[in-house]
Amino acid sequence: MRHLVLIAALALAGCATSYQLSVMPRDSGKVYSGTADDNGSGEGRMSIAIEDKTYSGTWVQMTPDHTSAFVTGGFGFGRRGGGFGTIVTLDNPQGSEAKALLSSADGAGLRCDFRSGQGRGGGTCRDDRGRQYDVQIRPAPRG
Repeated sequence: MRHLVLIAALALAGCATSYQLSVMPRDSGKVYSGTADDNGSGEGRMSIAIEDKTYSGTWVQMTPDHTSAFVTGGFGFGRRGGGFGTIVTLDNPQGSEAKALLSSADGAGLRCDFRSGQGRGGGTCRDDRGRQYDVQIRPAPRG
């Protein structure tokens, strides 16, 4: 997700966004699908269908894809109550990180870790039986 994850992030500023997930187990070439939504504040709902189970839950951003700071200097530097400044934004070259906790109707769990940036990303999920999955995250087509 721009996080999901983003996943989420995936981190977005201010608006809801939807993502599609492609999920492949490490022991076969079958591709499953899922969806994730970013509510604009670094978290959202997520759902993945694997075989006869649908896992649903939430994801939360753990590390942002950028940071903002206020920097002062120049005239008045070091003086109380004076000086000029500006807000700078620094990109996290590693992208954002997110964690998802999902469960199925029968109580089975799926735990996912994602890394994303610029609206795309990837990561891994692991179910209660220890089966691992690779995940791709991309923006859902509009229309």
